[in-house]
Amino acid sequence: MPVLRSTVLIDAPPRTVAGLLRDSDVAAAALQRCGHRLSAPVRLLAPGDEIRVGTRIGPGVRVPVRTRIEAVSPAGMTSTLVAGPLRELTHTVTLTPTGAGTLVLDELRWTSPLGLLGRAADVVLLRRLMLRILAARSDVLVERAAELVAAPVVVATALLRDGLLLIAQRTRPPALAGRWELPGGRVEPGEKEPDAVVRECREELATAVRVTGRLGTDLPIDAGVLRVHTAELDAAAPDPQALEHAAVRWVGEDELVEVDWVDADRAVLAVLAALLRSGVAAVEGA
Repeated sequence: MPVLRSTVLIDAPPRTVAGLLRDSDVAAAALQRCGHRLSAPVRLLAPGDEIRVGTRIGPGVRVPVRTRIEAVSPAGMTSTLVAGPLRELTHTVTLTPTGAGTLVLDELRWTSPLGLLGRAADVVLLRRLMLRILAARSDVLVERAAELVAAPVVVATALLRDGLLLIAQRTRPPALAGRWELPGGRVEPGEKEPDAVVRECREELATAVRVTGRLGTDLPIDAGVLRVHTAELDAAAPDPQALEHAAVRWVGEDELVEVDWVDADRAVLAVLAALLRSGVAAVEGA
């Protein structure tokens, strides 16, 4: 099975780089630079999501390829081929923190059809095509990472109690009214993220919480970058109230997929499910 490896160093933490890897806008921009086209169901990809790529192999000639996200975390991302000209294709991205930033290691493994002819195509066409795409993706990652590191931060709160998660129903803007989210809001200038979580829960839910960790990757959104923190109610804290939402409610793991989530919070459902299964206060590395 042929293997292709490529590395790049990004001046940003692994959580930030991982958030950009799952951003279909980043992938689309990289592919567009090479003449290819991408379509995805959502901007922020999660396990199970499928991506469609129109791979340009010549003037006016595109080959359809479909891949599925298998895993995404601050440690990297894995996708596999669902449909396309190859028999198999696995793309694994591993993120390693260093003193100079995050080392991104891409590893592609594939099985070509057509025996000797397919192996010749590997050398003449496929490797060159993949290397061009990875180089373009690296350029876009470097550019977007610099923007995301400097972007305003929004915090979201995964508030846990007795194996349940608190969710809140939005009232605005009209496009999001009625959908559900993790409560939270913008971090004020000079404010630490855990302090913002505590303040937002006091202002939105009229309750007091204790922050217990971070959850998942950074999430690029239109307002900047969303970061999810885990929290518990303080001892003797009052039950959360819907001061700025239409409603709040507690849900279990089996209810997560039934909720009409806002897009950004949908991206962390797999990690939220693991958190509720584990019964611990936080999954710091998830």
